[in-house]
Amino acid sequence: MDAKEIRSGLRGTDWLQNSRKQIQNYLAQEYHQCVEMTRMELEARLVSAANWDERHLYDSCRDLGFQIAPGDICYLDYGRGYVKEAGYQHFGLVVSLCEGKAFVIPMTSNEKTYARAFHPRRNPEGCRHLFALGDVEGLNKRSVLFLNDGKYINTARIIRITGHIETGGNMYKEIIGRLRECLKI
Repeated sequence: MDAKEIRSGLRGTDWLQNSRKQIQNYLAQEYHQCVEMTRMELEARLVSAANWDERHLYDSCRDLGFQIAPGDICYLDYGRGYVKEAGYQHFGLVVSLCEGKAFVIPMTSNEKTYARAFHPRRNPEGCRHLFALGDVEGLNKRSVLFLNDGKYINTARIIRITGHIETGGNMYKEIIGRLRECLKI
């Protein structure tokens, strides 16, 4: 069932009866998707659903008892993602704050992605949308930022702060410059 069919089924006088059918269809589809997943995929999906259940009504991470600042590296839950989007639980770099939301750049410690990242000396032909951070205090592995995947999120998605990059330092300034380049601003 696609989105158009769902919307049309929830309109009209029989919407309650139709919604029950659509809920049953949705749950059956969810079940079939879940049983086909690997253990890791299923865990990420179920943890994300539990995080949403617990946190979706919070205004910000302050409701969880902590504050964040630009430069913080956080472990957070992006929720379900589409192809080529960060999804579920990953780390991210907080770049700016606005009205309880944070602009976050997702990151990974995947070695193949790290090897593809642009670096002026080590990999001048590398991908400019990937920023190799190297080793950062608070992280167990060297990591890379997906500059083209940054977005604003409700800070209630943040699970914990794990590290920090000084916003006055050269690395942070370089990240912001490359982010501007990637965004073409």
